[in-house]
Amino acid sequence: MKLLRAIMITKPAYTKFKEIRVQGRYVTNAHIIPLLEEKKEGFEVETIGYSVRKRPIHSITLGSGPLKILMWSQMHGNESTTTKSVLDLLNFLSANEKYSQHIRKQCTLRIIPILNPDGAAAYTRVNANQVDLNRDAKTRSQPESTILRGEYDSFAPDFCFNLHDQRTIYNVGSTPKPATLSFLAPAHNVERSISETRRTAMQLIVAMNEILETLIPGQIGRYDDTFNDNCVGDTFQLLNTPTILFEAGHFHEDYRREQTREYLFHALVHVLKTIAENKIESYNGNAYFEIPENQKDFFDILVHNVPEENSNKRKDIGILFTEVLANGKIDFEPRVVQAGNLEGCFGHQTYDFLNTADLKELEKQNFRELL
Repeated sequence: MKLLRAIMITKPAYTKFKEIRVQGRYVTNAHIIPLLEEKKEGFEVETIGYSVRKRPIHSITLGSGPLKILMWSQMHGNESTTTKSVLDLLNFLSANEKYSQHIRKQCTLRIIPILNPDGAAAYTRVNANQVDLNRDAKTRSQPESTILRGEYDSFAPDFCFNLHDQRTIYNVGSTPKPATLSFLAPAHNVERSISETRRTAMQLIVAMNEILETLIPGQIGRYDDTFNDNCVGDTFQLLNTPTILFEAGHFHEDYRREQTREYLFHALVHVLKTIAENKIESYNGNAYFEIPENQKDFFDILVHNVPEENSNKRKDIGILFTEVLANGKIDFEPRVVQAGNLEGCFGHQTYDFLNTADLKELEKQNFRELL
């Protein structure tokens, strides 16, 4: 009953909080800075440093409670879904709502909406020096890495949320369901043992999984937990701060990631409520391992029974979209990435070359020329 009540509170209200001025996959400083300016009256908005190309990096601090949460998005510049959800979350926390008020009273949040503004502008994973910031936790060779660690040290958070996107290739376990959202409680050592802080992260993921399973059942995955202390999440877990990796993935026909954005919003609201209401211990951390681990069995387009040249044999063709920045928006260019026997793989779109209707659809979408 309590879970159903939580859904009734959050899901119907989402349209009130969605920041409709920012949509699609291309999200940069130019999109968010005007919105941050609007928040200055109620929140503390600061420029906390500059990127390699001297673009400003901002933080937003809100709330007055003792429980401190640090979250950052677009560490990888082309992973923008979580930034959109953060903007929606800020609208929710700005509102005169019962749960938003309670979260602000019990928690203090510091949010970095775009950690890698150069990568966001160029729509690349890496920063302007071609460095993956999520592999720079130890060396901290980049200004963006130094800024994040400086915020971690000065803010001294009780919880960290590391917000990312994942590719369309991921499915949940061995099922044909896409991993629309995935989570990880990063390991803090090579043995991947369960420390107190890692268990807390697991309990919070279990809390989010519980509500998400009512919204997108079977579409929540668990990310690979191989330890790498060059990764920021592993480092912060090693420093005894419960840290959660969020991975926003694919929902059916949602390449702009507007549906995924909504589900992530619900996850963020629910995890903050769980923290604010001191309900972490009501969740069994062991249930974290019941969430199926991600596999990589999806293609954007999967075509069966394609004739091989100079042969009477047939093969399967796997196609993935490459995201290309063009004129301020993202185009999806199809490219063949695998051919052969693709039994056990899935397609977000699946066709059979022997089916006349499927063949016409392939021609209509200009995919046949790839085969």
